[in-house]
Amino acid sequence: MPVEFFKKNEEIFNTLFEAASEGVIVVDSQQIIVTVNKAALAMFGYEKEELMGAHLNILIPIRYKANHHEHFDKFMEHSEKRQMGHGRDLFGVKKDGTQFPVEAGLNPFKVDGECFVMSLIVDITVRKENQQRIRELNAELEDKIKIRTQELRNTVDDLEEEITKRKEAEKRIKLALKQEKELNELKTKFLSLVSHEFKTPLSGILTSAILAEKYTQTEQQEKRTKHLTTIKNKVHYLNNILNDFLSLERLESGNVNYKYTAFSLNKLVNEVIYNANVTLKYGQEIEYDNEMEDVTLYQDEKILELILSNLIGNSIKYSPEDSTIFFKIFPKDKKIIFEVEDEGMGIPQKDQKHIFERYFRAENALLNQGTGIGLNIVKVHVENMGGTIFFESVENKGTKFTVTLPNQNR
Repeated sequence: MPVEFFKKNEEIFNTLFEAASEGVIVVDSQQIIVTVNKAALAMFGYEKEELMGAHLNILIPIRYKANHHEHFDKFMEHSEKRQMGHGRDLFGVKKDGTQFPVEAGLNPFKVDGECFVMSLIVDITVRKENQQRIRELNAELEDKIKIRTQELRNTVDDLEEEITKRKEAEKRIKLALKQEKELNELKTKFLSLVSHEFKTPLSGILTSAILAEKYTQTEQQEKRTKHLTTIKNKVHYLNNILNDFLSLERLESGNVNYKYTAFSLNKLVNEVIYNANVTLKYGQEIEYDNEMEDVTLYQDEKILELILSNLIGNSIKYSPEDSTIFFKIFPKDKKIIFEVEDEGMGIPQKDQKHIFERYFRAENALLNQGTGIGLNIVKVHVENMGGTIFFESVENKGTKFTVTLPNQNR
């Protein structure tokens, strides 16, 4: 038997082990102690006869015994030399019940086909005490530094108080002038943007209304319908711009109050798709699962509708005729994922890092209508609602936006 091997060669093992300053304990696969050196005996306060043949649990504190067996079995399954308890504090227990911190290295080996583990144990009580003392000294030093820093800060504050009072008026004037300049620049930019974005659709609405008025005969209904559709599309576009500006104003002023309610996902999706269909280009279609099992969401319904409408609207705007917009929904455990993918112009690689910035427009989209604030608003709303948004895009191939939102109602 391999255990007899240790007894027959006890003198050799004693010679090797007693030369070691660390405690040495060898156990078999059942955690039975088969040999131990003097350093370990002195460390734990036992006589050799008391430990030989005893279970290793005798040296382990009660609170760790339950998990130790599981850890030992896993170690034997994936046996390799390693430091025991890496990242955790380990403790041993002496014969008198005293617990003390240790470090243990595990070294597996075999004798005649039977597995054994040699543990090299170091009592680190002094090291732990020194570490604790260092932490205490560091804490005392930090406290003293804080006190001294505060004293110096108070002195500086006293010295600067008079200077601050004298400069306050000057700062207020400079700040007022700066704010007025920024406001004027913002007004100019805003008016230019509004003028450009509203002028074209309003002109289209007026032209279509005049032309529709001329088609009074029944057989001219198709022509009337064409111009009425143009009017609806332009009005829908203007309505979206106004919604973007209103959302931006609320976000800027901090007046956004999210109203979380439980609502039907299918109802929301049908509303978004219905409104988006009005703006589709010739031959475009939106592909989505219209027979999806209904899910109850707990979110701000109106804000979520704004987010999805904005993403789908962008896909329609930046995709060519006869293309498909893919709208996918993945209800998960306590979250829901929305994907909007198109076959459009894509976003140039160099512009992708700026795509969520306010008023930014990609180089290849400058000739398309747009304000450059939609994606900025979407990102702020998504993050305020506890979600995330990211995208993948290849120029001239298409773009996919992915929005993930929590759903506490699931």
